[in-house]
Amino acid sequence: MSREQSFNIIRTVVSMGVAIAVAFIIILLVSDQPVESIRIFLLAPLSSKRYLGNIVETAVPLIFSGLSMALMFRASLFNLGGEGIFFISGITGSILAIWLKMPPVIFPAVCIAVGAVTGMVIMLVPGVLKAKYGANEMVTSLMMNNILLGVGLYLLNNMMRDPKVASLVSYKYRKNALLANLVPGTRIHVGFLIALACAVLVYIFMFKSKWGYEIRMTGNNARFASYSGINVTRVIIIVHVVAGAVAGAGGLIECIGMHKRFEWTALPGYGFDGAMIAMLAGNHPIGVIGAAFFVSYLRIGADLVNRSSDIPTEMIAILQSIIILLISAERFLHKYRQNWIEKEAKA
Repeated sequence: MSREQSFNIIRTVVSMGVAIAVAFIIILLVSDQPVESIRIFLLAPLSSKRYLGNIVETAVPLIFSGLSMALMFRASLFNLGGEGIFFISGITGSILAIWLKMPPVIFPAVCIAVGAVTGMVIMLVPGVLKAKYGANEMVTSLMMNNILLGVGLYLLNNMMRDPKVASLVSYKYRKNALLANLVPGTRIHVGFLIALACAVLVYIFMFKSKWGYEIRMTGNNARFASYSGINVTRVIIIVHVVAGAVAGAGGLIECIGMHKRFEWTALPGYGFDGAMIAMLAGNHPIGVIGAAFFVSYLRIGADLVNRSSDIPTEMIAILQSIIILLISAERFLHKYRQNWIEKEAKA
């Protein structure tokens, strides 16, 4: 491992430490029982099988969204379309899960495949606009999120809505479409294993394949990559398609793994979470797993503190913002980075 890589890991760890320290300060200032609140925040998520299960199940969609964003960041693209893809892929896959009839194992696999294909098709739009016409992918993806939300809500309201339920939810999924539970007493489902397998596949794709090499070279310097014979236009489209497939599969897995029917009436927020996860992981697919678990652990801890004491759950939003600010700040620990690079050069 180079000094540059070691420094990035250290900076990420320091950012996490600073965020947790800020959490402690907030608790000390706000809580009437700060010691007990800190104990709950740090230890309660690890205190029972149920809470450990909550951490794992919360991490699953974060892994998929983080992998999707890590692919985009590797190509120096800032596409936030995963937010809308999670939603619309959940809709398209849910349509099959409600009305189709298939055997248990094949049924969820087909639904997940449809979710992935939906993500691929949707991501082609900002991908082609960026590759062919130079359109800013962040702007086009953000605009598409609103479009996808409107289309999804229309389908939910006019095609999928269960009239027997007062709230806006779909008909129930068929039992054969649901992902099996892995650990009794928790809601950990097969989607967790799929998420781990997906992280490994993305790692192989990114670091062991020709396309992955072209994506990384394009991300480092698109002009140099073009001069060296890499088709940058094709690379931009490929990375959009692969990232869309990952996000689409993740959206549908969250639906059939954690819910009995489609229940989202707004964008779920996983697309924006993915950007934070990818930053924490240094855009490394395996690192995404650890980053997702860390964020999941913080969220479960904050939720338990909120239910057991007088600390608001909004504290977690403050922690996430601090982590993103520190990791994205080029000058954070810049002096130490320069010293490390100089030592490596001398060696």
